[in-house]
Amino acid sequence: MAISVCVFQTDYYFEYTECDSTGSRWRVAIPHRQGSCSGLPEPVRGTDCTFSCEAGEFLEMSSQQCTSCAAGSYSLGSGVRFDQWDSIPAGFSSLATYMDSGGSGDDSMTCNNSSWTAQGTHLESNRDDCTVALVYAVHLMKQGSVSFDYQYVDSNIFFEFFVEKMITESSFLGVNLKSGTNILYWRTTGMLLGGKPVKPVLLKNIQIEGVAYTSECFPCRPGTFSKTPGSSSCDLCPRNTYSGKGASSCTPCSKTQYSQEGWSQCKERPPCSEKDYFQTHTACDSDGKTQILYRWVEPQVCLENVTGSVTLPPSGEKEDCPPCNPGFYMHNSSTCLPCPQGTYSDGTTECQRCPGGTEPSLGYEYKWWNILPRNMKTSCFNVGNSKCDEMNGWEVAGDHIRSGVGGSDNDYLILNLRVPGFKLPTSVDDASATEFGRITFIFETNCSADCELYFMIDVNRKSTNVVESWVGSKLRQAYTHIMTKNASVSYTWAFQRTNKASDVRQYVNDIAKIYSIMVTNAMDGSASGCHACAMMSQRDGSSCVPCPAGHFINKDTNQCQECPPNTFLSGHHIYGQEACQPCGPGSQSNKEHSVCFNDCSFSHMEQNRTLTYDLSALSSVGSIMNGPSFTSKGTKYYHQFNISLCGAEGRKVAMCTDNVTDLSSKDLQNESADLNNFVETFVCQSTIIPADGRGFRTSLSSQSISLADTFLGERMVFIISDLFPESSWKDPDINFFYRSPQPTASCLNGRSTVVTLRCNAEKSARGELTVPSKCPAGTCNGCEFHFLWESSSACPLCTETDYHSIEGACKGGVQDTLYVWNEPKFCTKGVPLPNKTSAHCEVVSLWVKAGIGGGAFMAVLLVCLTCYFWKKNKRLEYKYSRLVMSANKDCELPAADSCALAEGEGEENEDDVVYSNTPSLLGKLKAIASKADGDNSESVQLKSSQSERWVWG
Repeated sequence: MAISVCVFQTDYYFEYTECDSTGSRWRVAIPHRQGSCSGLPEPVRGTDCTFSCEAGEFLEMSSQQCTSCAAGSYSLGSGVRFDQWDSIPAGFSSLATYMDSGGSGDDSMTCNNSSWTAQGTHLESNRDDCTVALVYAVHLMKQGSVSFDYQYVDSNIFFEFFVEKMITESSFLGVNLKSGTNILYWRTTGMLLGGKPVKPVLLKNIQIEGVAYTSECFPCRPGTFSKTPGSSSCDLCPRNTYSGKGASSCTPCSKTQYSQEGWSQCKERPPCSEKDYFQTHTACDSDGKTQILYRWVEPQVCLENVTGSVTLPPSGEKEDCPPCNPGFYMHNSSTCLPCPQGTYSDGTTECQRCPGGTEPSLGYEYKWWNILPRNMKTSCFNVGNSKCDEMNGWEVAGDHIRSGVGGSDNDYLILNLRVPGFKLPTSVDDASATEFGRITFIFETNCSADCELYFMIDVNRKSTNVVESWVGSKLRQAYTHIMTKNASVSYTWAFQRTNKASDVRQYVNDIAKIYSIMVTNAMDGSASGCHACAMMSQRDGSSCVPCPAGHFINKDTNQCQECPPNTFLSGHHIYGQEACQPCGPGSQSNKEHSVCFNDCSFSHMEQNRTLTYDLSALSSVGSIMNGPSFTSKGTKYYHQFNISLCGAEGRKVAMCTDNVTDLSSKDLQNESADLNNFVETFVCQSTIIPADGRGFRTSLSSQSISLADTFLGERMVFIISDLFPESSWKDPDINFFYRSPQPTASCLNGRSTVVTLRCNAEKSARGELTVPSKCPAGTCNGCEFHFLWESSSACPLCTETDYHSIEGACKGGVQDTLYVWNEPKFCTKGVPLPNKTSAHCEVVSLWVKAGIGGGAFMAVLLVCLTCYFWKKNKRLEYKYSRLVMSANKDCELPAADSCALAEGEGEENEDDVVYSNTPSLLGKLKAIASKADGDNSESVQLKSSQSERWVWG
């Protein structure tokens, strides 16, 4: 069988070879089926590798010439665009991080079912806490770029886009690409910390520039058209028209059908119902009257004159317009204008100047909603539904402003208030102010579905962040947010009826209402009243001349006077009244007396003893990361706390950032300092996902909140709560008290923090931070946070009472004295131990010498006394013997007056008496007693030089 000659496009197609080192390439013919035909064209030299056609053209390979696209198609020239998402296009892949379910086989515990999904007009990310990446690889022959549209509203989901190793912030629209192969990643990770499902990231209109050529044009997707050849894009079909794929024009719908902009088919019009109209107020007319009107939701898709349809209710009667808002006055009975500078009005009277000694209180106070204020705007946004872009998101309604109808139930209805900055009263110094302004609004929601109202802030036009949100119906309530720095700020309210897209309107009557909005100290605000000055003088009733920082008005002299030591000038002053406030315990004022701070030193009286602490080692920021914790799908995360115990002269230096992505490009890194969101305070908290948790290139930090905006003071106690075990050291704990007045949905009175310093001499000077074991997240109720900081620096400074001396023995005439700490030691630093001292000493000490001398004296005295009493005893014995000798034969003693010797008698012979075998006095007495009894006798021999005489008895 003969093989037919190959026919272009039927049997083969052309393709370029890879570029060689010279930048050249060849065009070759590639058969659709090998061997199906013969006579393929020979290879020919192709166009330059960097060659590409203009937008609206394609490279016709047979002639290698650029050709215009036909009507109904388009071309980017050197780029590709993906704007149709009925399915994920070829070349894209959705990859989920695999989590091992432990063999249970339960897919709900893994990420097998998590992926990016096509929603027709856009892609939608996963809603769980899995990590899912949308990946696309493209080869660029020259430097190009990628751009896309996205919707990212939930801070509980991390969204990052990166190209190979270049990671970018999620606030871009376009990123440059290098030549060669580029792998694009769109990656999301949900954080279901509170069990609340996350809102997905929406993605559409991905456009890549830099491909070498486009060999064909792309047909317009259904719902779009291009009516002229050489188009670089397709236009959306208008309302009530439709088109199919590759259309060059749109087809009108029949009268009983309708379509929205960009639809690919028409739908039957339903009968009109109560969901198809809404209530509004007319603007004030020249007579100062307004009335309630009812209007059909635009564009109107329902039929009025069919069975079962309803008609519009009649308009209300005209009534007086509400008064102007405070700070405004009525002009020509119909228009409210702001009061001139230096004047004020409550909205019902003419503007008037402030009285002497006062100045205007600038700000916004909107409580009557006849027209939208000039600094507010409203819009509708939905990345998957462009038909709401030109609709009003909110409608004024007299005493409130309410959410509008929108184009679909999942639209975001936006209300925005722009404040260019804050102007503090002249009595307040910017350097000492802790509150520059505050916004307070009263609202309510009435919903039958999963509606949600967001309150968001954009500071200095960097990025919009959700401050608070409310889900479902909420009763009328107030919310306040405090601005702690002076900056340009945009406040945004966004209301979404449901996050589930649907072409059928079901919740059009679910509404959000805002009754009043008040902003204090707004730079371009109008005055609703005047406040008293704390100033030296008042000028023209419009401004006050401020005293220097740290001064107050003396009511007696009407002059500025400096605040006393350890007091500071409060944020708001009253004319003629001393406004200096005492600093809290353990804190002091700066030299300007404009703020109180703690210098990490502290003194305390205890039992007539002053305990002094030096906490300078704890002055730098301390950090603690608890956990880890895991979400239901296994994502590991931590809570990190940064603590600035003392600050820096009142400045808060603890910082927590929302570092969702990391920038490797130097230009982008320099810009990231302005783009990154952060909080700067005394104590802050961040949620951290480690780099190894889901394969991130860097740790992710998000959900940063302030736990301590204000330092309240210190107090020493032994036990403040049962959250921490009792200390084994005798020193009391030092408790630092802080408060963050910013209210939240769960903490209506704000948050409070207590940092407990505990003496532990076994710890280092920096010590160790811990959280209560009962509350590993640092809090048990989400509003009160407790931290324990054990450190040797928390011990009091040593004094002379914390050591004692020990004296050594006297050796070689020298005696040493040593000094040792009292045990156990409960102090640190402070007074050092004295050095060893030496003193001269005697071998025999003075007291020993005194003892020896005293003993010798007593011995001599004893000898003398012995001799005296011995001699006296001899005399008594002699006298007694004479008495015995003078007795009668019967041994009867003579009478007392006759037997006694006369004084001095016998003394002359006293020395001549000689005793022989003389018994003792006791023996003589015994002898007398024996004689009296007749039982014994005793003889006493007396010898004398004159005669001898024997006495028997």
